[in-house]
Amino acid sequence: MATPESPAAAPRTSNINVRRGEPLVVVEHVEKHFGDLHVLKDINTTVNRGEVVVVIGPSGSGKSTLCRAINRLETIDSGKIAIDGVPLPEEGTALAHLRADVGMVFQSFNLFAHKSVLENVTLGPIKVRKLSRKAADEKAMALLDRVGVANQAKKMPAQLSGGQQQRVAIARSLAMDPKLILMDEPTSALDPEMINEVLDVMIGLAKDGMTMIVVTHEMGFARKAADRVLFMADGAIVEEATPEEFFTNPQSARAQDFLSKILEH
Repeated sequence: MATPESPAAAPRTSNINVRRGEPLVVVEHVEKHFGDLHVLKDINTTVNRGEVVVVIGPSGSGKSTLCRAINRLETIDSGKIAIDGVPLPEEGTALAHLRADVGMVFQSFNLFAHKSVLENVTLGPIKVRKLSRKAADEKAMALLDRVGVANQAKKMPAQLSGGQQQRVAIARSLAMDPKLILMDEPTSALDPEMINEVLDVMIGLAKDGMTMIVVTHEMGFARKAADRVLFMADGAIVEEATPEEFFTNPQSARAQDFLSKILEH
């Protein structure tokens, strides 16, 4: 097995839960309400270094809330979340430092409309990591090349397709050298023909050993790239398994019903 320092060394397979390293994200007994709505119910899970965990389930099951709670975009009512051994800070400088180590890719891209593609990717490294502009530009261009949009570097986000914008957003996250990338429905706002170009980038990251928590409806991605699937329903983790186990032999009636509805189309 690979060490935490060399997460990509272990081969990724679809039917073995590859555990590359020490726990990176630990979620214990997390509870969350929105008013009377109980959206997270006693959530417990651990994500190890180099692991890709895909969170799936019906709409309203708490998937996005869990994803956003892991970098404290949503506060929790009780329980504990720790990243790399450090409990999630309440606010202030410590929280800003943590967020610098946790990349976030949203459904809606969230690029700065008034900045070029290149400026979007270099902003964090210059402002937070204190890279020189030259070093940040070189790093950004390498990452834009990696996600296939280096030729768009001087354009503004509005000049790009949705798929291109999302690939820029992924490059922007990678530019911070994050320990972890959270992806919340990264393809759900895209036209069907643009989904694969983003999924291809995500699969490449998985093969490179990036630790990822991905909320998605893309079952093909879950089968191909995940080490583990978390199935959520009604605010709880109902099932946790390898993709092979989950898709071929779901244990709960709730998961069986969910899969029968999505896989028959």
